[in-house]
Amino acid sequence: MNASGPILLVDDEPHVLAMGAQTLELEGLTVRPCTSAEAALEQLDRDWPGIVVSDIRMPGLDGLALLARVRAFDAELPLVLVTGHGDIATAVQAMRDGAYDFLEKPYRRDTLLDTVRRALAMRALTLENRRLRAEIEASRTSEILLLGRSPAIVRLRAAIADLADSGADILIEGETGAGKEVVARSLHRASSRRDAPFVALNCGAIPETIFESELFGHEAGAFTGASSKRIGKLEYAHGGTVFLDEIESMPLNLQVKVLRALQDRCAERLGSNRAIPFDIRVVAATKVDLRTEADAGRFRADLYYRLNVIKLTIPPLRDRREDIAPLFQHFVLRAAERYRRPAPPISAEVLAGLLAERWPGNVRELANAADRFVLGQLVDNGYQPGSGATLSLPEQVAAFERAVIVQELERHKGSVGAACEALGLPRKTLYDKLKKYGLRRGED
Repeated sequence: MNASGPILLVDDEPHVLAMGAQTLELEGLTVRPCTSAEAALEQLDRDWPGIVVSDIRMPGLDGLALLARVRAFDAELPLVLVTGHGDIATAVQAMRDGAYDFLEKPYRRDTLLDTVRRALAMRALTLENRRLRAEIEASRTSEILLLGRSPAIVRLRAAIADLADSGADILIEGETGAGKEVVARSLHRASSRRDAPFVALNCGAIPETIFESELFGHEAGAFTGASSKRIGKLEYAHGGTVFLDEIESMPLNLQVKVLRALQDRCAERLGSNRAIPFDIRVVAATKVDLRTEADAGRFRADLYYRLNVIKLTIPPLRDRREDIAPLFQHFVLRAAERYRRPAPPISAEVLAGLLAERWPGNVRELANAADRFVLGQLVDNGYQPGSGATLSLPEQVAAFERAVIVQELERHKGSVGAACEALGLPRKTLYDKLKKYGLRRGED
C-alpha cells in the first residue's frame, strides 16, 4: 500500500519542529508543521489522508488532549506521540487509549522514519477500505448492482443504463462465474419492469421431461400426474423479465417451441388450445459462443438470431484486475454478516496475492475466497492459491503495478500530476504505463 500522505507535525518549539520537518522532507515525505494542537485541529477531519506526529508537552492543548480530540472524530487516524524520558508511563497509557505509537526523545532518525512509514501505510489501507465500503454501500442502493472500476465494467454499466428501458431482448456472454445473472438482474432493476417478476430459469438444470411444462405450464389432466393447473414461467413473468441461463443447454427439440413463443409473445399450456399472450423481456445467457454452436448444428440458428438482438459480453476477472479489490471487499462484508463474524482488514499482502491469481472461476471463485478469508482460512502473508494456477512473476508485477496506478489516480481524482508525485514517477513514464495498461488519462 502506497504511503504518501501528509504528516501533520506538531511541536511548540520552532527549532525542534524545523529539525523534524527537515528529516522527513529529505526522505521525500510531505510535512505540514504546526506550533500548537489548536492549529493542528483546524486542518484535521475524518478524511485527513495522512497521520499526526505530536509532542506531548505543549502549552494550551497538550498531545494527550489532541489525541482525545482526534479519536472523537476518527479513532482510526494514526497519532504518534513524542515524549521525554519522564513521560514514558504517560505515553504507554496513551497507546492503551488509542495512540498509534510513541517516540522517546532523543529519537534516532531511522526510528522516526520507520514509525512514520508504518503509520502512513496503515492510514492508506484504512482509507482504501473505507472507500471500498462506500462504493459497496452506494451500489446497494443503486439500480445497477455491478461493482467494479475497470473500463470494461464501466462501459457495461453504461450499456445497462442505456438499454434497460429499451425492451430489447439481450444475449449475455461470459465465462462461468463471471456474473451473467447479476447483469440480467441489473437490467431488470434499472428498467420500468422492476416491479414485475424477474424469473430465472437454468436451462441446464431442468430435466427435459418437465421443461415444456415449466416454461409453458399445463392444464389439469394434461398428462399423468397433472392433477391441477400450473402457470408456466413465461405466463407468470408477464410484465417482467425472463432470464434463460445456460441457454446452450436447452434441448434442440424444445428450441423450436421456445422460438415460436418468443416470436409471437404467446404460448399454449400443455393440454390447452388457447394461446395466452404475455409481455416479457427475454435475457438469455451463455458461457459458450452460440454462433459457433449454431454453425456446428448444436443450437438452432434461428433461435440464436432471435435472441441475439443485443449482445453484452462480461470480461473474465483476469482481464479486469482493478475490480478484484472492491469485489473482494464486498464479498468479505457480505460473508462477515452471514457468518456473524467481524470483517477482517484486507492487508496489502493479501491484496497482492489476490491480484496474482488467474481466477478461472471468476467472481464466484473470488466470493468463495472471501468466505474463507472471513473464516480464517487465508493467511495474512498473502492469498494461498487452491487448484488454480497463479500468474508468472512478470504478470504478477504488471497486475500489481496496474492496480497501484489505478488506486493513485482514483485517490487524486484523476490528476496525473498528483499521481506522478505520489508514485515518484516522471510524467512521461506514467503516461507510458497508462498506455501500456489501457488506462485513461486523467486531468493534469
